[in-house]
This record gives sequence, C-alpha cells and structure tokens, in this order.
Amino acid sequence: MESVNIEKLIEKYLEGNTSLQEETILKNYFNKGIVAPNLQEYQPLFTYYVTAKNERYSKTIELSPKKIKRNYTWLSIAASIALLVSVFIGKQQYELYQQKQEAERLFAELSKGLRLISTNLKKGEQAVATLYTLENTVNKIVK
Repeated sequence: MESVNIEKLIEKYLEGNTSLQEETILKNYFNKGIVAPNLQEYQPLFTYYVTAKNERYSKTIELSPKKIKRNYTWLSIAASIALLVSVFIGKQQYELYQQKQEAERLFAELSKGLRLISTNLKKGEQAVATLYTLENTVNKIVK
C-alpha cells in the first residue's frame, strides 16, 4: 500500500505538482534505506541532498601575498607607462595645435597686408591711367 502511494507521489514529483510536505514524505521514505525494488532507481534522486549536505572540503587554500603584491606592482607600472605615453602624445598634439593657430594668425595678417598693398596699387594704377590720358591729350595737341 505504501509503495503505491510513493509511486503516485513520484509521478506527481516528476510532473512538478508536489507540495513541500509530499516532497518531505518522499525524502524520508528514500532516506530510511528500505526501498521497494521497483523504486530503487529514484533513490539517488532523493538521497543526493543528504549526502551533499555531509560533504566538506578538507583541503587548505594557501594564498600567496607576494603574487598578489607583484600583480599590483606590475599593474601600477603599466598604468604609469600608459599615463606617461598619453601625456607625451597629448603634449605633441597641443604643440601641433599651437603651430596651426599661429600659422592661421600669420596667414590672416599677411592677407590683410596684401589687401592693403592691392588697394594702394589700384590707386596708383588709376593715377598712372590718368597721367596716360593727360599725356595722350598733350601729344594730340602738340601734333
């Protein structure tokens, strides 16, 4: 009779429909040690938790503080090198930027000077054109 009830509970357990009380009944039945031969295949399923609870890790874990310190040392060295490289590259980029700004400023001043020269040359060209006109008129009168 008990075996029939346990079989029904196992079917229910495998379908995922058991309550906590029914699961406790199954665990107790399989942990007693006297299990019907047709139900022995399910015994490891329910006795696993009891055996796993009794397992203990007996090896000691040794931590080497030198390795940990050495790793931090290398990490700090790498970070310092990365910082120095980035500062060096940043300085070069800033100097290039400064040179570009200076070149643009000089170009603007040169353009301004050339515009002034061009304006004055146009005035001189107009004055010379006026002189040519005067000379042509004088030559016509003289001839």
